[in-house]
Amino acid sequence: MPGYSRPCRYCNQLVPSDANTCPTCGKVNPISGPSCPKCAAHLETGWKRCPSCGLSLDVTCPKCGKTTFLGDYCDQCQARLMVICPNKKCRFEQAPLGEKCVKCGKPLNITK
Repeated sequence: MPGYSRPCRYCNQLVPSDANTCPTCGKVNPISGPSCPKCAAHLETGWKRCPSCGLSLDVTCPKCGKTTFLGDYCDQCQARLMVICPNKKCRFEQAPLGEKCVKCGKPLNITK
């Protein structure tokens, strides 16, 4: 349901309260903070584990290969922290949490 505009957490420009992407800077989740990809619990930047399910929140960025917090973007290179399954029939977009696609089971190409 649309409501009052709120500031984007990345660029501080006003965005609709139901926006999934900031129309100004183009980043995802401009209002809500990161959530756990396993259990959907709210996360805070800098936490080491999900308070609900215990998932480790330190991941390797698929772009720069450095360890970063599992938010929406890498703390080091600002790339979006998502990988796309290389299987042409799947192409599922997911967090870089494992070596295999969570949908089809094919190996992911993640920088180590």
